[in-house]
Amino acid sequence: MNAHTQRLNIAGPAGALECAIDNPAEAPIGIAVVCHPHPQGGGTLDNKVAQTLARAYVQLGYRCVRFNFRGVGASEGVWDEGVGEIDDALAVIKHFRPAADVAALPFMLAGFSFGAYVASQAAVRLADDAKPQRLVLVGPSTQKQVMPAVPADSIVIHGEADDVVPLSATLGWARPQALPVIVFPGVGHFFHGQLALLRNVVVQQLQRPRA
Repeated sequence: MNAHTQRLNIAGPAGALECAIDNPAEAPIGIAVVCHPHPQGGGTLDNKVAQTLARAYVQLGYRCVRFNFRGVGASEGVWDEGVGEIDDALAVIKHFRPAADVAALPFMLAGFSFGAYVASQAAVRLADDAKPQRLVLVGPSTQKQVMPAVPADSIVIHGEADDVVPLSATLGWARPQALPVIVFPGVGHFFHGQLALLRNVVVQQLQRPRA
C-alpha cells in the first residue's frame, strides 16, 4: 500500500500465506483483517478496494493485515472453491490477533466481494469470545456465494450500478435480516472514482457509536 507496508509469509493450512501489514503512526488501537476479492477474477491483496479498506482502518488507528488466498501471489496451494479460503482467513486471524500489543484490543474483519463472503463465513466460525467487534462488507458476493446472516451492526456497502453482484441480490440477502445497506448511487462493483468516498464512509461508520 505504501513504502511502510510490511510483507511476510506465515504458515497456512495449505502452505505459506503472503501477508501485508500496515501500521498507524501511533500505537495501534486494535487490529483489522481484510479479505480480497475473487482469486479467479484477478483478486489479490493489492486490489484497490482492499487497499482502501486498509487505509480506512489505519486512519482510525488500527493495524491492518491483508493477505493473499492460497494460490495467489506468493501464497502456496491452489484454489479451493471458497472452502479452504475461509480456513486461510482463520489462519491469518489466529496468527496476528494474539500479538502482545493488540491481543486485548478490538478486532475488526472486512472483505470486498468474494472476500466479504469469506469474512462473513470466518466470523460465523470464530468462537463467541473471539468474534470481530464489527464486520465491514463491501460489494458482498450475495449472488454466487451463500452469505450467512451477519450481526445487526455490520456495515454493508454496495454500488447501485454493480455489474458483477447486482444490488438486488444484496438487498434480497439483507431484507430478511432488516439489515441496512449503504448504496453508492451510480457506482459499479470496483468503486472506480469513488475510493476516497468509500474510505471516508467506512471511517465515518466505524466512528459512529454502536446502537
